[in-house]
Amino acid sequence: MTDLFEKSINLGLGLFLYSREKVEEIVEGLVSKGEVSQKDARRVAAELIQKGREQREEMEKLVRDELTKALDRGGVARKADLVTRDEIREIVREEIRQALREKEGGKPEDAE
Repeated sequence: MTDLFEKSINLGLGLFLYSREKVEEIVEGLVSKGEVSQKDARRVAAELIQKGREQREEMEKLVRDELTKALDRGGVARKADLVTRDEIREIVREEIRQALREKEGGKPEDAE
């Protein structure tokens, strides 16, 4: 699933990069034909490229939000929901300590 997600994002980014190259190509063509001044061409190209960046960011946010919703619906655990190895080790150590105290005749800490 992650691979498919990455491929989708890369496809979207590739389309945006293609668009930028295409924008620059079209603008250069207009300048060479004398239909637009170099100054205006740069401004328009910069505006179009910026708009492409903004659209890419919006698309990334949309995909991220939709993926999060899908994972939530599917009941997939997130990193924050998982117990770390260190936490497991600490739990096991505490269980061992408690078992040793009980074996030596002491009361378990929870029994007090």
